[in-house]
Amino acid sequence: MAVTDTAIDRIKEMILSGELCPGSRLPKEADLAERLGLSRNSLREAVRALALINVLDVRQGDGTYVTSLEPRLLLDAMAFVVDFHQDDTVLQFFQVRRILEPAATAMAATRMTESEIAELRKILDSLPEDPSIEQLVAGDLEFHHRIAAGSGNAVLCSFVESLAGPTTRARIWRGLSQKNAMEKTREQHTAICDAIAARQPEVARAWATVHIAGVEEWLREALA
Repeated sequence: MAVTDTAIDRIKEMILSGELCPGSRLPKEADLAERLGLSRNSLREAVRALALINVLDVRQGDGTYVTSLEPRLLLDAMAFVVDFHQDDTVLQFFQVRRILEPAATAMAATRMTESEIAELRKILDSLPEDPSIEQLVAGDLEFHHRIAAGSGNAVLCSFVESLAGPTTRARIWRGLSQKNAMEKTREQHTAICDAIAARQPEVARAWATVHIAGVEEWLREALA
């Protein structure tokens, strides 16, 4: 189990056992990390993940609280983690992405206008040096949306867009738990954009395949 997953599991146990009740404030980061036998960095990543799915509420300058949810709703929120690790349906969505998106990317390399390519480049350039997981995933979704639209095929674009929702949670989880996920994403997005700008459809197709297959392989290992 990944370190972040272990940290999440231990916080979850504290909540479900009643040790931390809805509305409770978490102990100070240093104290909680020592108590759970975790590094402060691992604990911080776990808190970020649980805040994303509304299990925890991080209040700047005040502390981190368990959300005021009924136990049933709290368990529903925790299903995010359970579903991710126990249901391989999301892997099937990524397999479909690997079939469709490289084709859309190759088409975009011959059909996108110069202004559309400039906008695509702007998405990459607007990403901060050290983006939050929210910024990383939002940029990833927008980047792939622009390419799908740039394919010039409305039906293909619609199919690609339909895969965005079912794969968003896995994208978030990868950004939180895979080392160097941000660097890999930035590097591969740049290579895809460069190939489109150079009007090299087969190179663009190859980079899109590498990009999506890499995420698929990470997901396969995570589910295993």
